[in-house]
Amino acid sequence: MEQSEKQAVDGAPEGESGWRGSPELWLDAAYEALIEGGIEAVKIQPLAARLRLSRTSFYWFFKDRAALLAALAERWEAQTTAPLVAATRAYAETRTEAMLNVLAAFLSARFDARLEFAVRGWALTDPAIRARLHAADAARLDALGALLAHWGHAPGDADVRARTIYLVQIGYISMQTEESLATRLERIAHYVEIYTGAIPPETELARFRAGLGLPG
Repeated sequence: MEQSEKQAVDGAPEGESGWRGSPELWLDAAYEALIEGGIEAVKIQPLAARLRLSRTSFYWFFKDRAALLAALAERWEAQTTAPLVAATRAYAETRTEAMLNVLAAFLSARFDARLEFAVRGWALTDPAIRARLHAADAARLDALGALLAHWGHAPGDADVRARTIYLVQIGYISMQTEESLATRLERIAHYVEIYTGAIPPETELARFRAGLGLPG
């Protein structure tokens, strides 16, 4: 093997005790490749070139490409479904505060919108990922419906409101809508009213902005 193939990220030669990367490093590279070029860009040799590691280094951490893709799918769920479901269960004193918790998850880095968009593209060509995506959609809708039911919405009403919330937010991602944060924030109170039937008070909106690291 050529010496140039065996150069590590820091320039040190890879050997029996040398630098081969780490599972996280390879997974991070796969993540960036998926975001930038879609699932076809997530291949071992291009990732090795990106990391300046040998192709064989990959196999210290993953059995094969399928194992890497499985880890990538796990990261997607951890960075999208998990924080959204957690937001639906976060403490709130009112239904409007509960909804602001959900919207804060979508607007913050907790919900990885870039990864969500990329996985939806991946699902178009991979039936297993498509099934997993549909299951995630169902789990997210169930969590939103449960939140609304908790605040007194009847089952049918909770279902329609949950779908309205979810399809709007995923629509922002899928359509890659370009909207300034200032414009989005101006619309937040109106969205909350549509989603819950109640207008959030300014005190809750101030806490919402503060939670996003914005001035009150």
